[in-house]
Amino acid sequence: MELALVVVVVALALSFDYTNGFHDAANAIATSVSTRALTPRAALIMAAVMNFAGALLGTEVAETIAKSIVDLQDVSSHQALIVVLCALVGAIVWNLITWWFGLPSSSTHALIGGLVGAGLAGGLAVYWSAIVDKVVLPMVISPVVGFSFAFIVMVGVLWIFRSASPTRTTRRFRLAQTASAAAMALGHGLQDAQKTMGVIYMALLTVGWASADGGIPIWVKLAAASAISLGTYSGGWRIMRTLGRRIIELDPARGFVAESVSAVVLYVNAFVLHAPVSTTHTITSAIMGVGATKRLSAVRWGVAKNIAYAWVLTIPAAASVAALVYWVLSPILL
Repeated sequence: MELALVVVVVALALSFDYTNGFHDAANAIATSVSTRALTPRAALIMAAVMNFAGALLGTEVAETIAKSIVDLQDVSSHQALIVVLCALVGAIVWNLITWWFGLPSSSTHALIGGLVGAGLAGGLAVYWSAIVDKVVLPMVISPVVGFSFAFIVMVGVLWIFRSASPTRTTRRFRLAQTASAAAMALGHGLQDAQKTMGVIYMALLTVGWASADGGIPIWVKLAAASAISLGTYSGGWRIMRTLGRRIIELDPARGFVAESVSAVVLYVNAFVLHAPVSTTHTITSAIMGVGATKRLSAVRWGVAKNIAYAWVLTIPAAASVAALVYWVLSPILL
């Protein structure tokens, strides 16, 4: 029974990774596509490759997911696997709902909400202090930093190029966006693929098929990197339209700054803070920041408000779905 559960958990984790890829593909390429710096297909190929590379650059975020959300040590491996399974179902369902409505919600927080909801339903201990430090605070701080930093950098760019030829400047920033989009895609793989690695690693630890000292097996890294790359290549056109055009009409300079600032925030959180920050929150707030340099009214705040609602609802909604799934499946599987 445990072998079957592990197989199901791994399959669901990779399915979540795939939905994460097409759900969050817009994070890396929406601005480049909307400014015509890259064609949609070229952008998707580039994002898929960089997502794969980013997924192999570190494991710190994966370790946070595996060890700092719920305590699986004091329950049987059978129950622990059911909790992880239900958490993944909750995260996948919320990803699909928000993708259908074109809302760029956080796959990161969907997964964490799923773990919390299934854990609470199963009577497990939840590491609330770690969740506050590693999830809630970055969830609040990262968008503020993204907005503020993007606004400040964009003001500086406008001042530096105030006397330059608009046509030549636009052409140069359109070329520069190739690099900034690649950096953003690398950061997305670095952050989001690691969360799937963490879930699979968590399942393997519960049945003794991996050791805490041995780290994440290489096959887990390659599988997670491949799944998110394939998902990215399949595209996320609904969300791409929201990020690329519905918040604000972007020009190449603003697209370059938004992507560059977002990439920096993602790298700092992954390598320095080891926090599973939302790539969705980061790029969306950066787009709003560069847009606000035109004038505050240039940002379509009504769309931004709908996105904010999705952000706030993600953790409790995914947690509720995961808890419901646990209550339905536990009498059957336990």
